[in-house]
Amino acid sequence: MNYIWGGMLIIGIVYGTLTGNLKDVTEAAVSSSKEAVSMAIAMAGVTAMWTGLMKVATSSGLIEQMTKKMKPILKFLFPNVPEDHPAYGHISLNMIANFLGLGWAATPAGLKAMESLEELNEEDCRNLGTNRLRAPNIATKDMCTFLIVNISSLQLIPVNVIAYRSQYGSTAPASIIGPAIAATTVSTLAGILFARFMYKKE
Repeated sequence: MNYIWGGMLIIGIVYGTLTGNLKDVTEAAVSSSKEAVSMAIAMAGVTAMWTGLMKVATSSGLIEQMTKKMKPILKFLFPNVPEDHPAYGHISLNMIANFLGLGWAATPAGLKAMESLEELNEEDCRNLGTNRLRAPNIATKDMCTFLIVNISSLQLIPVNVIAYRSQYGSTAPASIIGPAIAATTVSTLAGILFARFMYKKE
């Protein structure tokens, strides 16, 4: 990503210089910087509120109860994770946060989930003996499935997108909810089907 953004900046500066629009490039850079700070402040408030709510839900045991309700789905998606393993809690928290459109709040839980799945992978490697298909530096099928589900992320309320639209003066920032549900439902189903298909292959 650093190379991509760096390349885009260099191309813009070079193009602006060659076309005599370097002044416009400079003004755009300054204007965008101010806008980025304003957006960061607005999103910090939204993220803090929803992250706080997720923390309250976790401390109150609500997330634990939701995890139990989600257990059949989680077991279907991640059949190699042992019963009552901590990975289920991290995975469910990540999925709930993504379901509410809280991509930033979902990241810590996602990292914890991957760590738990990697611990299972390393434990299996010690018990079974490291081979080409089960090595500590090779992602397991459960890890790949989690990554696919996390990226596709079915969303009920795209909070971040609504906040972006509101920040940029949309007259109906919440009108994105319907299309977001439809798009993420299709992407999630496609991801799950692909994951299940790959489970059949070594």
